[in-house]
Amino acid sequence: MKSEYKVSVIVPCYNEESNIIPLFNSVSEYTKELNTEIIFIDDGSNDKTFKNIKTLAAQHKNVKFISFSRNFGHQNALKAGYDTAEGDCVISMDADMQHPPELIPEMINLWQKGYKIVSTKRMKDKSLGFLKRLTSNLFYKILNLFSEFKVDSGAADFRLLDKQAVDELKKINEKFLFFRGLIPWLGFSQIQLEYIAAERLSGKTKYSFSKMLHFASNGITSFSVKPLKISVYLGFVIALIAFLYILYAVYIAVFTDKAIAGWTSTIISVLFIGGIQLIMIGILGNYLGKLFMENKNRPNYIIKEKND
Repeated sequence: MKSEYKVSVIVPCYNEESNIIPLFNSVSEYTKELNTEIIFIDDGSNDKTFKNIKTLAAQHKNVKFISFSRNFGHQNALKAGYDTAEGDCVISMDADMQHPPELIPEMINLWQKGYKIVSTKRMKDKSLGFLKRLTSNLFYKILNLFSEFKVDSGAADFRLLDKQAVDELKKINEKFLFFRGLIPWLGFSQIQLEYIAAERLSGKTKYSFSKMLHFASNGITSFSVKPLKISVYLGFVIALIAFLYILYAVYIAVFTDKAIAGWTSTIISVLFIGGIQLIMIGILGNYLGKLFMENKNRPNYIIKEKND
């Protein structure tokens, strides 16, 4: 007998043709006693991902799909899933099988106990390269330094949200989404589960180094204006140093017979101050660019095809 409540499982997909059916089978195994809908969001894949999803949808009534007109990114695919989900709770997970479906019953159990949000944290994986672990830890330390809300290192987009939390997310139409920051911002009663990520079933990770840098920059600037404040403080410090240097130069010229030797000190000063100014202008430009894109009010995604 199926449960009275409904569970939605949303799965963003980008070039995951070999993982779609194994993921569906695994999720179905751990939700067979539940009234479940599984929503696949095809984020502009150029392989057979969408074809495999449509095949599943034709065979199983509880499979829904959304296909984007192009690649809009993982966070926007999650947004589309949340916008579409009809469940009393919504579970998001990746299609690469690294998020363990066997954790779903425990997540639902915690939700039934009253938690509105059940987040997950990926345990340290020694198999990851040193550079990958270093950059990941550095990202979260910088993010938490600037942000008003703590985001744990290892935080994942594998989570359960109560319908009330999902309804609040549906109201958010930001163009630069960062759900790992938005979820703590929502509030509500939250709890976290730890998990050990499995090996990717097949395919390659879709997050290149450049995409990770963009993701990190977006996460930091989306949740804090502290970089702007720091640039102001840094400007005052540099101005003070420059003023002290001017006093020193005047003292040398007026009260001593020592000539200021060479151009070294001048060049160093100009390059240092100029470099800091460019950094501050870059930070300011990042925020202005976001305002520019937000004012365009374009949709987060465009749906090419979906089923009901």
